[in-house]
Amino acid sequence: MGIKRYELSDHQWAKIAPLLPGKASDPGRTGSDNRLFVNGCLWVLRSGAHWCDLPERYGRWKTVHRRFSRWCHAGVWERVFSTLTADRDNQYLMLDSTIVRAHQQAATGKGGPRIRRWGVPEVD
Repeated sequence: MGIKRYELSDHQWAKIAPLLPGKASDPGRTGSDNRLFVNGCLWVLRSGAHWCDLPERYGRWKTVHRRFSRWCHAGVWERVFSTLTADRDNQYLMLDSTIVRAHQQAATGKGGPRIRRWGVPEVD
């Protein structure tokens, strides 16, 4: 079976796997499956779904969310992102400005001349 929609490829996983805690060489408990956990986090973040909607193949949503939060507080994600952004050949650093949108309230601004407090138009 191929890669699911929001999951990391083997090449992508090879880049970040050494940066993550829970390896056999690390002190403390060894992570059960870091790749499955990271793929679960990516599923939630990329799909925009709530944590409680996480598919069961990634584990219990509360466990995944708790581990995600611990990694946030420990700076694990920052370490991964800073390492990935240091690679100038990283193709995922591109930003397509056609998908950037303004906040929904930015579209409701008033047009026309601005009126001062006493009903006198401002002079530009």
